[in-house]
Amino acid sequence: MRSKWRKPKKIQSLFQNQTSTDSKENKAPSPKPEDVLLDDLNENITNLNSIYENCPDVIFHSFLIGGKEKAVLIYIEGLTDAEGINDTILSPLLKESGVQNSENTSSNLKQKISNSNISTVETYTDVIDQISSGNPVILIDQKGEGFSVGLAKWEKRAIEEPSAESVIRGPREGFIESIGVNIALLRRKIKSPKFKIKKMTIGRLTKTSVAVAYIDEVVDQNLITEVENRLNRIDVDGILESEYIEEFIEDNPYSPFPQVLNSERVDVISSYLLEGHVAIITDGTPFVLVAPTTFYSLMQASEDYYQRPIISTFIRWLRFLFIVISLLLPSLYVAVLSYHHEMVPTALLISMAASREPIPFPALIEAISMEIMFEILREAGIRLPKQMGAAVSIVGALVIGQAAVEAGIVSAPMVMVVAVTGIASFGIPRYNAGMALRLLRFPMLILAGTLGLLGIMLGVIMIVTHLCTLRSFGVPYLSPIAPMKGSEMKDVFFRLPRWAYSSRPHLTGDYNKYRQAPDQKPGPTHGGE
Repeated sequence: MRSKWRKPKKIQSLFQNQTSTDSKENKAPSPKPEDVLLDDLNENITNLNSIYENCPDVIFHSFLIGGKEKAVLIYIEGLTDAEGINDTILSPLLKESGVQNSENTSSNLKQKISNSNISTVETYTDVIDQISSGNPVILIDQKGEGFSVGLAKWEKRAIEEPSAESVIRGPREGFIESIGVNIALLRRKIKSPKFKIKKMTIGRLTKTSVAVAYIDEVVDQNLITEVENRLNRIDVDGILESEYIEEFIEDNPYSPFPQVLNSERVDVISSYLLEGHVAIITDGTPFVLVAPTTFYSLMQASEDYYQRPIISTFIRWLRFLFIVISLLLPSLYVAVLSYHHEMVPTALLISMAASREPIPFPALIEAISMEIMFEILREAGIRLPKQMGAAVSIVGALVIGQAAVEAGIVSAPMVMVVAVTGIASFGIPRYNAGMALRLLRFPMLILAGTLGLLGIMLGVIMIVTHLCTLRSFGVPYLSPIAPMKGSEMKDVFFRLPRWAYSSRPHLTGDYNKYRQAPDQKPGPTHGGE
């Protein structure tokens, strides 16, 4: 339930009907009379003090401009550059002779304050927004308006390589939790003025800054409109991470497969922007969203494009093998042991039967219990401190696996199958895609344990059918395979040489098809001597 201000009465309704969509309209609505700053400085201070009651970090510093004119400086401790306040604002204004002409107040301040980012605020809402963003606000008696100075400064994490997307060759810079720094990192990669940013604020209480980034004349304008419309529909109290936004804008919220790609790497986001995608940057998180996305985008890693094409193609095929192993290997093992003994060579069948002789549980229960134990160890390794996590995961797996085999609870082949399956799931580049396969592994096991290979076929058909029905901002999830687009399959199963990518993939609507000149194949026949 939204809070309502009770005193003073003049600003009771200031925030009662405020929603996150107010700042998203093309034209700002006219301020309400009770929201407008008053000429009386003392009354403005009283109203703002009532709003920030029990907020000791909000500083109200009263002073006299030139020893004559009453003024107050308002800022939040920890969000504003305190040293800059003294040097940029207080020192020059205390020496100022006064602001004589109200019509030239802004220009007079800009002349005295050595900061180029000075803007006028006329409402209480503007004052709150500015000081919440770290910009101190100056209110002067009998002026009816205030001035914010761009002195926001808070502690930020250093730019470093993302631990979840490390590479052997390639850039090692990743996004941080500051939206301004993240936009600057993208701007450094894409220096063209066609790189555009549209900003908005989402969250009634958090007022989180969100930026939509794209390259003009490369992206389809209808895609930008659709992204903005979905963001504008979000009306919540707070946005703390980009995953909040992802859940509101995806096409099918009940699918286990991610329909919006996320990445911490600057080069990954830049490459998608150059292909005509849209990036959504959220303040307070290093994860930037990319829309639209496809299933095959989740199988690509940034290092694919920094190695020899033939090596990248081989690794990409290995990843598709990892998908099959991660999803189907335990199910196939259970189905063959339970229903299809004739498919196993006699020598291997005798060995497997001997290993299962002391096991009191059917293969299905054995596989599910081992999978659950493996997930417990994996989750424990993630949640524990970094120094202990790896040791607990490895030692726990070895000790528990060996003890379970010696106790006759599980068979040695089952331990090996579960271990290979878990290792294969680590080879999938996107963590959220691997999570989807880990989740689907359990219903596939149940189908295999009840219906055998027929159940596995049924499960695979259901998964493929579901993937065919998914869309990401109107783009088919299995594109360009379904529907088939032969000209755009250069970067699906194979990683062709860079000179072969003369055209961009077609996502939606109109787009800039060509991204490089044709006929750039190296060699004596093509420009070489």
